[in-house]
Amino acid sequence: MKLGRTKDGPAAPARPGAALAALAAAQFTVMLATSIVNVALPQIRSGVGLSDGGTTWVVNAYGLAFGALLLAGGRAGDLLGRRRVLIAGLAVFAGASLAAGLAGSPGLLIAARAVQGAGAAAVAPAALALTMDLFPPGPGRGRALGVWGAVSGAGGAGGVLLGGVLTQAWGWPWIFHAVALGTTLVLAAVAMLVPRTAARGAGRFDLLGTVAVTLALTCLVWALTTARAAGWTDAGVVAALLGAGVLLVLFVLLERRRADALIPPRLFTTGRVAAGNLLMALLGSVWIALFFFLPLYQQQVLGMSPLATGAGQLPLAVANMIGAVVAPRLAGRIGAPATLTAGLLAEAGGLLWLAQMRADGSYLVDALGPSVLVGLGLSVAFVQLTVLAVDGVPRQDAGLAGGLVNTTRQVGGAIGLAALATLAGSVTARASAHEAPLEALTAGYRAAFAVSAAVLAATAVLAVLLTRAIRRPRGVRRPATPGSAAAPLP
Repeated sequence: MKLGRTKDGPAAPARPGAALAALAAAQFTVMLATSIVNVALPQIRSGVGLSDGGTTWVVNAYGLAFGALLLAGGRAGDLLGRRRVLIAGLAVFAGASLAAGLAGSPGLLIAARAVQGAGAAAVAPAALALTMDLFPPGPGRGRALGVWGAVSGAGGAGGVLLGGVLTQAWGWPWIFHAVALGTTLVLAAVAMLVPRTAARGAGRFDLLGTVAVTLALTCLVWALTTARAAGWTDAGVVAALLGAGVLLVLFVLLERRRADALIPPRLFTTGRVAAGNLLMALLGSVWIALFFFLPLYQQQVLGMSPLATGAGQLPLAVANMIGAVVAPRLAGRIGAPATLTAGLLAEAGGLLWLAQMRADGSYLVDALGPSVLVGLGLSVAFVQLTVLAVDGVPRQDAGLAGGLVNTTRQVGGAIGLAALATLAGSVTARASAHEAPLEALTAGYRAAFAVSAAVLAATAVLAVLLTRAIRRPRGVRRPATPGSAAAPLP
């Protein structure tokens, strides 16, 4: 590929749009795999002979490996070369997807999903860091991250749609075969279109810190996902939570003594990384739950088929893409903090609207309108928080910053889904004593969406406070650019 020289930093590709398309496709594939199995779970269960717990782990194994290994994947990209790690991650992801489609036993399927998550943990931070490499601060980066936000949100909704279509047409194995084929095509596109813009970074890999934080995140995510079925007082859940706490304390102590720390203090010098990750964790706590509860309502209460349920996610996906494209332009007009707050409040309004759903309702009346509002708000908030979480980070730490923001979203999602699923289950159990089964189910879903709306409303207030508190270091001046969190904060 022909490269053009920039004033400083790495050479830029002659066709950055083509490179961005390949990187965005890699991110879309990772997000697609998060939700593509949701609609097909009943068919997967009968096809492989899964128990209730095993069915849950078809989803959890992917999320557990993905969330636990993201920091390690991001740092590996910084030290070994982001393009190299991205290609390796895509190869692992494609192979694991093929193995999942061919699996004939519960153990093989769950193991393949875990390996799939490990591949995704290498792909997501490397692809985001390469995008930041290709587009320096300015309007171009704002537009690029708008595309990033569009495909990230659309991947979640698109997974539900594609899962429904493939399951109904050819059976559940094809949801994995299709992902394997698509990932192979993405790998070829990355190899051809994405230049080697980032050389290996200096320093050593913090193996001890990586092991400590990976085990801590594994314990935490395992406890949260297991608690939905086993309960919060289960001995294994309590032990895993305590283990996660001990390991996190150990990780902090280790990082304070190491020159090549996995999460170096310089990452937080501007205050934006910490603020962006905190807010992203709160957004993630309701994001994953949305794609869990909405398809359940469509199928279990409204009686929609897998295909119809998937098609019902299209308006949300389209709204998500529109919001991500609009977000940089809106930020250029009213500022990044106001845009972030507006996105969070719009999504909160959509979730509050979903909290009014009825057991005898319909998709057009109870789900369509709020889905569009949620999609618009979600994408706008996601774009702004991604910019905030990686803005001002030293170039050698870009992969780690990408891994960190993905980790907080994933772990936040695990915490939120565990808490909201427990809430919905308890509300449904109480309502079952005096209401019909569908009414009781709907009551649980309403409670989950109402609490989600409250969380996002509180997140919007916190975003206002945090963005006002952030100040750039004295003597550091950067131009304000549309769609960038580098724009002046009030």
